[in-house]
Amino acid sequence: MLYPEIEPYATHTVDVGDGHALYVEEVGNPAGIPVVFLHGGPGGGLMPTARRFFDPARYRIVLFDQRGAGRSTPLGSLHQNTTWHLVADIETIRVRLGISAWLVFGGSWGSTLALAYSQSHPTAVTGLILRGITLVRAAELEWVYQRGVDRLQPEEWQRFIAPIPPAERDDILAAYHRRLLGDDAAEARTCADAWMRWEAIICSLTPDPELINTLTADETVLPTARILAHYMVNGGFLASETQLLDGVDRIRHLPGVIIQGRYDQCCPPITAYDLASRWPEADFQVVPTAGHSSLEPALTERLIKATDHFADLLS
Repeated sequence: MLYPEIEPYATHTVDVGDGHALYVEEVGNPAGIPVVFLHGGPGGGLMPTARRFFDPARYRIVLFDQRGAGRSTPLGSLHQNTTWHLVADIETIRVRLGISAWLVFGGSWGSTLALAYSQSHPTAVTGLILRGITLVRAAELEWVYQRGVDRLQPEEWQRFIAPIPPAERDDILAAYHRRLLGDDAAEARTCADAWMRWEAIICSLTPDPELINTLTADETVLPTARILAHYMVNGGFLASETQLLDGVDRIRHLPGVIIQGRYDQCCPPITAYDLASRWPEADFQVVPTAGHSSLEPALTERLIKATDHFADLLS
């Protein structure tokens, strides 16, 4: 159901300051409708399939690796790496590419970043497509990293918490953060492997061996885990748990689609429901046969329909 495989027609290295240089690529039609793809994680980086959610004949598709992720450098850097640095980076890329306004597409952490960017720069946005919503609230973090989804994945939960001594398991997230950023390289790698396997397991309705291999790849597992822990421990660097909900009024005039898997273990539907309740004009779709991953067929189908719809709307 995805559009055919496609290669970029242009790539860029964008210096955004603070020692960071971002990998940026453009795909599709240079004269098409501008859209920016915001990947998940944080720290996840791009995968080639991200290019294929958009009709390449109708869209000018901009994709980039966020600070410290993928082909951006320095890999794994936490220096000046916060949500608000990423928001500024998106705007830098838009200006650099000469785009007046663009559609914003983001899933999982990308949905958080899409909301933060759009609320900061509403005049630069033509609409939003959001999938698998997370707002980095305490209850969401507790669900994933303390008590919640462990009840659905008890055997995998035991693998996840195994690197953490029982005395520190009252705050798994903080315990992992200390080790991932600590001086013991072997311990950090062990924790990174366990952390990213857990993330891969809960990202889909059924375990996806390819996703597990991707998220635990030797060269990226520790940088990705470090960035993810850095953001989660800091609550996504948001001023309050309700910042992005309270800011919805800044974007309610924009067309929006919220697509949520009913059985999403990473980002339970209550978060998408809370967002849709604040944004009743948005098209809120709960997909009854899907979990979290955008590559689950039912979610892929809805996302393609959404991008096709916006291509008609924005033409």
